[in-house]
Amino acid sequence: MLKCGIIGLPLSGKSTVFNVATRAGAEVKPYAGGRTDPNRAMVNVPDERFDNLAGLFEPKKVTPAAVEFVDLAGLSRNAGRGEGLGNSFLSFVAESDALVHVIRLFGNPEVPHPENSIDPARDWSIVEMELIFRDLGVIENRLSRLDAKKKMTPPEQSEYALLEKCQAWLLEERPLRDMGLSADDKKSLGGFAFVTLKPEIIVANLDESQTDEDLPLLAPLRSLAVEKGIPLVRVFGRMEMEMAELEADEQAEFMNDLGLKAPGRERLISKAYEILGLISFFTTGKDEVKAWTLRKGQTALDAAGAIHSDLARGFIRAQVVSYDDFQANGASMAGCREKGALRLEGKEYKVADGDMIEIRFNV
Repeated sequence: MLKCGIIGLPLSGKSTVFNVATRAGAEVKPYAGGRTDPNRAMVNVPDERFDNLAGLFEPKKVTPAAVEFVDLAGLSRNAGRGEGLGNSFLSFVAESDALVHVIRLFGNPEVPHPENSIDPARDWSIVEMELIFRDLGVIENRLSRLDAKKKMTPPEQSEYALLEKCQAWLLEERPLRDMGLSADDKKSLGGFAFVTLKPEIIVANLDESQTDEDLPLLAPLRSLAVEKGIPLVRVFGRMEMEMAELEADEQAEFMNDLGLKAPGRERLISKAYEILGLISFFTTGKDEVKAWTLRKGQTALDAAGAIHSDLARGFIRAQVVSYDDFQANGASMAGCREKGALRLEGKEYKVADGDMIEIRFNV
């Protein structure tokens, strides 16, 4: 299961954002404790298409797509050099597939900021540098081991050259995700679990008084996010955590007051799914409606294997219709067949987000 690690400085509201996303009710403490064990929770990916299909087919079972959120301990200065909770924290970060970086914009005199002031761009840079230091340490250790060898094999020589390029990039204080590494290079580096190679979301954690789009504290953070190509999601952490306990109509009223079209949890989960490079395809029927997860670019054969290995082994064809075509033709497979919207595709067909698929196979 793919994991989104929630990171940030101590007292940035990470556990609050975790509760907003997961409704897990994790303990939120107004001080920096020594907790290292992360909170974990599975969350369903909001998808109106899936909800509509479930309502149409009325199956015995529904299974939406899901991702895991992991609330990690606060990261402080010099964690990348092993100080404080650094090593424990960074081992959990390395296990994550994407990073949700919570930046504090709210002020609260009862919860003093560890840097003694609210400065979102500075806070992002502190954490980013600690992640860079961690990756540099991993590279230095590996290069030292290779240097100690009397003779390197050709694969080791190639690895050494690639690590030197990564090292030079990181020394310029740039994350590896911006390096433009090829798919082959990323595969070669996979065993190092470089944390700056992971996709990232910035979460601006505000309080309910900070509703102005021209909020001075938000402007530099938004500019930074645009410059770095990192998605930014605004969340009213404490308010939205408490709002989850209200009835739907009361929630809608609060969101309207905050100028939000969708709850923070929906926007955050959907964006996490997106930056992980994931898509959903659907299988439908009276027994079950299920949303399956693939990476963008995966094929009908991969879809068959996701459902069951026997379907991939005996794959013949995939019967495919897009969700949009299905709806446009009366939400009827017969209507889709009559209009030519129902297609038969081979194993190399690249699955599109929202495809409804039935695998034809023989084993």
